[in-house]
Amino acid sequence: MRFQLLGPLALADGPDTVVLQPSKPANLLAALLLNANSTVSAEYLQRAVWGEEQPATARAALQTCVLRLRRLFAKHGVTGTAIEAVPGGYRITAAPPTLDLLGFRDQARRAAGLDRDPEAELHALRDALALWQGALLANVRSEVLHRDEVPRLAEERLRAVERVCDLLLGLGRCGEALVDLWTATRVYPGHERFHEQLIEALYRTGRQSQALAEYRRVKGFLLEELGVDPSPSLRRLELSILRGEDLGSAGPDASRVIRGETVPLPAAAAAAPASSAAVPVTTPAAAVPAGGASAVAPAGGAALAPAAVSGVGPVPAVPHFTGRTAEAAALAARLTEPAAAGPEDHRPLTVLVSGAPGIGKSALAQHVARFVRDAFPAGQLLVRMTRADGEPRTADEVAADVALALRESGEGRVLLILDDVVDADQVRPLLPPVSADGPEPAVVVTSRMGLGGLIATHGGWVQRLTAFTDAESYALLLATLGAERVEAEPRAARRLAALCGHFPAALRILTARLLTRPGLRLADAVDWLGDDPLARLTLTDSPDHSVTGLFDRALDRLDPRLSEAFAHLAQGPPELLADRGAEDEGPVPEAVREQLADAGLLEDGPPGPYRIHDLLRAHVRRTARIRDRRTEKV
Repeated sequence: MRFQLLGPLALADGPDTVVLQPSKPANLLAALLLNANSTVSAEYLQRAVWGEEQPATARAALQTCVLRLRRLFAKHGVTGTAIEAVPGGYRITAAPPTLDLLGFRDQARRAAGLDRDPEAELHALRDALALWQGALLANVRSEVLHRDEVPRLAEERLRAVERVCDLLLGLGRCGEALVDLWTATRVYPGHERFHEQLIEALYRTGRQSQALAEYRRVKGFLLEELGVDPSPSLRRLELSILRGEDLGSAGPDASRVIRGETVPLPAAAAAAPASSAAVPVTTPAAAVPAGGASAVAPAGGAALAPAAVSGVGPVPAVPHFTGRTAEAAALAARLTEPAAAGPEDHRPLTVLVSGAPGIGKSALAQHVARFVRDAFPAGQLLVRMTRADGEPRTADEVAADVALALRESGEGRVLLILDDVVDADQVRPLLPPVSADGPEPAVVVTSRMGLGGLIATHGGWVQRLTAFTDAESYALLLATLGAERVEAEPRAARRLAALCGHFPAALRILTARLLTRPGLRLADAVDWLGDDPLARLTLTDSPDHSVTGLFDRALDRLDPRLSEAFAHLAQGPPELLADRGAEDEGPVPEAVREQLADAGLLEDGPPGPYRIHDLLRAHVRRTARIRDRRTEKV
């Protein structure tokens, strides 16, 4: 159980959240949590609860509010956190895992200590800002807290957002910074530093006219609303833009990057699908680390290990890989077959591995890549097409990174795995015609999307993955849990696989949990998992590894209209997916269902042309129940 202050005041237990109804006890709880682990005087608490004009019975009523909060804690199973009566007032104890405000500050402090590693600092700050869930204390009706506490907390968040944008500019990721800055400048029109960062990001991405227009807009706002001129730094920035000057360093880490240069692929990288050696890759500002990257080839030259290239690395081994025998054999045969004869400008060999989130696309691609490594003496690279926060990387970024990683590659064929591609536009610029002088490249694309348009324009072969068979699920349990444990309770093992829907990601999480509990009988695990499969299919020490998190991240990528249509299908009867014919498409048109199938969320039938995996259907229904739960009155 944890408390949430950075948004509506709420109690959360895993995915279940109880938002407190506006009340005097809610005011009291907010005041205590804002000063967690410190004694808060009774006088201040009375002002926070009732305002500056308090009733004569305020002290007695304060004790009543404390009792009501204690009952609320008991009702919702809050343990380890108590409201203590201490001399002069009250105190509540909390820690970063149990109070989001403390978690935010703890992450911000950790980020400050990573100033020598801007990427790590950026990720830490992103994690800290992710704890903010909306308008601060939106359901707390305390004028005192909104006057004295909310502005101070809002300033803490603004400093973090400002630092994130500084880091993005310093790393040359101006396009990412623009996403945050457009919002920040509109929400906080008087915050000049955000406007300065926005204007700088626009200029650095070649949008000089937009940068000047934004300067004129903020200048007009400051004069009309506040009667002041822009700050000296803003005026200097405008002058630099008018002169077309190079702005130089964008941040404390800019000395480690090259700005706005055209970086040709080295001769040894001619086979890379990012570009041929004759075609230069124009990188966005600060996209390429200065001095390149050293690549380390293990024995046999089977893979490259770039030391300083973000998002590109050697292909890792997949522990306990089981199943997919036919798919793996077909993919290996496709990658190792002799290059087809064709025109000089033919496209590189491309294979698309697609399917639902968590179905095992990356695992299959990585396993087969290591199996066929002798066919690619120039190396094999895993290229991550999304960042840690799920945002897609641009083709320019990927092209620059791949070029650097291949700079010291060997002779011969090279294999690239473009992992977790979001759409075809990410890939097309990376698949130019193959240079006649360079080695033949091969590209494996993994994606939740069908990418039919890419296959139509560039050719290739498609391997669509579905859930495991009963035999494959059982084999995975044998490989991970051991034959002795599984074969002692084969029926229970098969029941566990069925509860996981034979879904590879769910099976991996289940086996990880069972390995940490070697004394748990599989039959007992069936009852334990069956009570609430979605809640149990998560790793308690790594909440990101969960079936619900996996599905949430996949659904977040959808267009809102598609997400709404999918929720309608998942919550309705299976008949909604039936083929009704051209005259009656039902509430969700055929074209929308095709898009959902293309996104990996609808599988091939029966009973109709489509079906929804049981775990995914259960997740959508569970999420809807949580969302629709009425806020609870204290």
